[in-house]
Amino acid sequence: MAAHPRFFPGQGPQPLAALLAAAEAQAEGDAERRFSGVAALAEAGPDEIAYLETAKHREALSATRAGAVVLREGEAALLPPGCLGIISAMPALAFARIAAVFHPSPRGMGQRHAAAAIDPSAQIDPSADIGPFAVIGAAAEIGAGCIIHAHAVVGPGVVLGENCTIHPHASISNAICGRGVVLHAGARVGNEGFGFTPTPQGRFVTMPQLGAVLLGDEVEVGANACIDRGALEDTVVGRATRIDNLAQLGHNVRLGQGCVVVAQVGISGSAVLGDWVQVAGQVGIAGHLHIGDRARIGAQSGVIRDVEPGADMLGSPALPVRVKMREIATVQRLAAAGLKTMSKKDN
Repeated sequence: MAAHPRFFPGQGPQPLAALLAAAEAQAEGDAERRFSGVAALAEAGPDEIAYLETAKHREALSATRAGAVVLREGEAALLPPGCLGIISAMPALAFARIAAVFHPSPRGMGQRHAAAAIDPSAQIDPSADIGPFAVIGAAAEIGAGCIIHAHAVVGPGVVLGENCTIHPHASISNAICGRGVVLHAGARVGNEGFGFTPTPQGRFVTMPQLGAVLLGDEVEVGANACIDRGALEDTVVGRATRIDNLAQLGHNVRLGQGCVVVAQVGISGSAVLGDWVQVAGQVGIAGHLHIGDRARIGAQSGVIRDVEPGADMLGSPALPVRVKMREIATVQRLAAAGLKTMSKKDN
């Protein structure tokens, strides 16, 4: 299926030459041939572009009606007659870049709704959009091309770099953001961290949460995800890191660049993740741990010890994948042997 025209109108048709330049890909065909948009391999029509990412879709490739398909060089021979091959070593990446030509990310155009509440001391670039019932606090700084959607809250002193997008009902406080940061609907950034100390009488006194949140360029925070500000240090999320819906980062957490944190992950306070770390869904990471560069944590794992760079971890408590799989196999063998023994006794 192609992009839904009601919600995602395309900027087409586009000439092949422009699409190849954006994708950094190659094709032998009329450079002025025009395409109207992108679509799935099985649904694309003669004026649309699809892509082939994995071998399991090769059957769909031979039957496609797409005008062009982005694929690897060795797969071009499988194209049906009349279908143009756009050759790339990374088809998904090339296709994403082509799709962005037809559907570029929105940029602010200087629209400011009369129902927005904007403090007079806020510094807002003239090109930024401010939606209805959005709130912009005192001394906030909003860069060029930003879009602040309806009911979003940008707290006092917050800094948003160029082309940031704050979606409806998201809130951000005590934070400094780079360029292209995106907070999806309902995200909460900069709230007070979960830090307190007990009194002799059995009550609790909140520890001062006086740090900030620093979001690097192109960080994206999913819907209803939460990132607490630091206590006496800052919470830091490195450039281009992606945080999925419903994730939680505690105070003083530090993530390197290019990390991927999937839905329902919880990272406890002061944990440090290196660059390019991948954390799958529902993982829990204990506080004050260090996860090395390019480590990968499998879904539903519980991490209670430091993780070496490049390690693949699984289980709760998390162990190296090979160790965990041997453990599972051993338990299965023991269980099978126990069932056999029970069966003999019954007989």
